[in-house]
Amino acid sequence: MKLYVGNLSYQTTEADLRQTFGQYGTVNSIDVIMDRDTGRPKGFAFIEMNDRNEANDAIQALNGSILGDRTLAVNEARPREERPGGGGGRRFGGGGGGGGNRDRGGNRDRRY
Repeated sequence: MKLYVGNLSYQTTEADLRQTFGQYGTVNSIDVIMDRDTGRPKGFAFIEMNDRNEANDAIQALNGSILGDRTLAVNEARPREERPGGGGGRRFGGGGGGGGNRDRGGNRDRRY
């Protein structure tokens, strides 16, 4: 069962989480989410526990508890929502598009 752990202090380590959640059962994996640009933690993590009963015990015991100086939010992780597809990397709206009735010829003073 995968758990979401939110409101983590930026100083919370994987070892801290393993020790805290390990009191309730076997922790299979811990994924502390990092900011891509800064390399610093974003303040939340995902923890995977093998046994559903152990995971539920951890949720009951740790949701609302204090770790470091923060009150934890612990619950079952929801499946990742699909995001709308990108579309080619253009920023700030659509394409260029041409103007209306422009004369692209060399001589603008030509009369017909």
